[in-house]
Amino acid sequence: MAKTEVILTHNIVGLGGESDQVKVSAGYARNFLLPQGFAVPVTQANKRQIEALRKRRAEREAHELNAMTELSKSVSKLICVVKVKTGDDGRMFGTVTPGAISDELKNQFDISLDKKKIHIEKPIKALGEHEIELRLHAEVTSTLRIRVESTTQLSPEAVAAAASAEARTETRGKRASAVRTEKPEGEAKPERKAKA
Repeated sequence: MAKTEVILTHNIVGLGGESDQVKVSAGYARNFLLPQGFAVPVTQANKRQIEALRKRRAEREAHELNAMTELSKSVSKLICVVKVKTGDDGRMFGTVTPGAISDELKNQFDISLDKKKIHIEKPIKALGEHEIELRLHAEVTSTLRIRVESTTQLSPEAVAAAASAEARTETRGKRASAVRTEKPEGEAKPERKAKA
């Protein structure tokens, strides 16, 4: 398959960053990269432009790093309130998702944050305060405190019962996974009878 070298003018996921000189198949370059303006052919004139592209890329990356560092400092002081639907017993319907957290950050604090940068270690299924990790940049991480509140009025007993029920189901899930992993090696699966 014929390969050709091109200079990228934009970041392409899985291929390279702006100002990188990469080898790609001729058809990919001819049919996609060049017509879309994502790359230029490697010529002497274009090689001279590489320095300008590298300088622009370095400035943009430095600006992104500074912006994310500032955002990290301000976000670590905030408490984001997420309202969820619950039953009368205080148990949540579903979980709190990164998309919901991103929407609440936009509504409450006017912070636009991509949901892909919000990392939730384990699903949030209980009311109360939780800490989640924000991966803002390759070099910048931060923590955000969120408070999950119910949209329905609950008594304090219902909230306590929901928290204890959540702890029980979490423990039950750990025990079940431990039982599954302790299966003897030589144990065969039961055979199913064929229908006649």
